Amino acid sequence: MANKYSDSNMKSKKIFQKIALLNLFFLLSFNAIAQKQHISLRDSIDGAIDLSDYIIYAHGFIVVPTLITEPALGGIGGAVVPLFLKKHAPVIDENGKKRFIDPDITGAMGMYTGNKSWVAGAFRAGSFVKSKIMYRVGAGYGNVNMSFYENLPNGKDQEFDLNFESFVFYTRVMKQFRNAKWSAGPQYFLLDSKINFPDLNNLPSFAKLTDVNSTVSQLGAAIQFDGRDNIFTPDKGVRLQADFFWSDKALGSDYQAWRVNLSAIGYYPLTKKLIGGLRLEGEQAFGSPPFYLRPGINLRGVPAARYQGKASVVTEGELRWDLYKRWSLMGYGGLASAFNDWDKAFSKPVVYSYGSGFRYLLARKFKLRMGVDVAKGPEDWAYYVVFGSNWLR
Repeated sequence: MANKYSDSNMKSKKIFQKIALLNLFFLLSFNAIAQKQHISLRDSIDGAIDLSDYIIYAHGFIVVPTLITEPALGGIGGAVVPLFLKKHAPVIDENGKKRFIDPDITGAMGMYTGNKSWVAGAFRAGSFVKSKIMYRVGAGYGNVNMSFYENLPNGKDQEFDLNFESFVFYTRVMKQFRNAKWSAGPQYFLLDSKINFPDLNNLPSFAKLTDVNSTVSQLGAAIQFDGRDNIFTPDKGVRLQADFFWSDKALGSDYQAWRVNLSAIGYYPLTKKLIGGLRLEGEQAFGSPPFYLRPGINLRGVPAARYQGKASVVTEGELRWDLYKRWSLMGYGGLASAFNDWDKAFSKPVVYSYGSGFRYLLARKFKLRMGVDVAKGPEDWAYYVVFGSNWLR
């Protein structure tokens, strides 16, 4: 056991060193490009390090190297995300009201983690300004190792390490109403997977042989109200969303199921330097969805897919204290439950997490903050590198 633990620590240390070197390389690259194009990396107002002008004037291009710290993916890893950001000026609609336009974001991603998971993909989120249409589209392929858990009669959980070779595609188109804070539209999700189980003759109770090679094809719709003051790190405002997905053989899916999601995220300035946030989310599945798409708990400090059921409820609160100039301290905590029947919603122990972290205002003109969170769940500690907000949607 000691050697195994030591080998794991050595691998994590080597990966961390490579990511640190990668971050240093891109920071030096930013500085070289900025000097060549005479772009200042310091804000004209407070003189602090700021990437706003670099993003705007270097053709909107920025590379974000970051740590992957999801416990379900080995707890350590790295990703390189080249991004193109295009900032839009506000427009005046036919009703005479000013409408703010989210920046267009085009990017790619390459990821590798400590448990040998890797993912490559590309995505875009943009707007047709005159038509008041917002859209998202993304696709990727990955070889991902994750643990899923079987509930045993004795009340304990048995862990199964599974390997997924998957292709994923997602797109959504939202039409804004006369009040541009409201929007609605269709969405589509495709997931084609080959799953490698440890023993096909002894599958866990949550899986079937048909899951080994399976296709999930889902058509759905969403309606949203977004009154946040920005999409990256809001200081005030509310975002409400309701959406559903329908999976059926008529769509080329191997599963017949429905999924309904409800989400409410809000921010409010309690004082000039203290921002409060609250997140409420619920998810319900009907029919026979695949085990890997069952509703689960998404909380800092809780591994993905650790707790699942036919329904889940998540609530989380956070405080951001803008302590000194661009630096902020974070505090947060959450409670959640995943269950199969609503009359037994809290019969299992409620899952909790809490933690703290910090943020730095990296791009003032985009209100973009970046930092690190450290969280404690029911079983262990975890840490997260946060770009924008942990509730980024």
